[in-house]
Amino acid sequence: QVQLVESGGGLVQAGGSLRLSCAASGRTFGSYTMAWFRQAPGKEREFVAGVTWSGGSTRYADSVKGRFTISRDNGKNTVFLQMNSLKPEDTAVYYCSSKRSVRIPTIPNEYDDWGQGTQVTVSS
Repeated sequence: QVQLVESGGGLVQAGGSLRLSCAASGRTFGSYTMAWFRQAPGKEREFVAGVTWSGGSTRYADSVKGRFTISRDNGKNTVFLQMNSLKPEDTAVYYCSSKRSVRIPTIPNEYDDWGQGTQVTVSS
């Protein structure tokens, strides 16, 4: 299995920025997809962004396109989520996930491994 540990969450004002990190261990990621999901109280877990490890293809939810950027550092086995122009609607627990795939699914059940999550709170 793959172990995932998120960090970088916190409390910011609307319009501010945060960078989330996800450190991965357990196997090579040459044929893996990494993704960020988020879940707010009373809401379903939703896809935010994903990246393929080897090819670097990316995919974003419409709600974050143009504001968030996903990237990875293959040498450090780490994936990042740069979050700019944050809105109160972005408040949620953000989860890092992985799947042995060269595609980027948007359905949570398609992913095999999950981190414990990191809280992001955006105040108005």
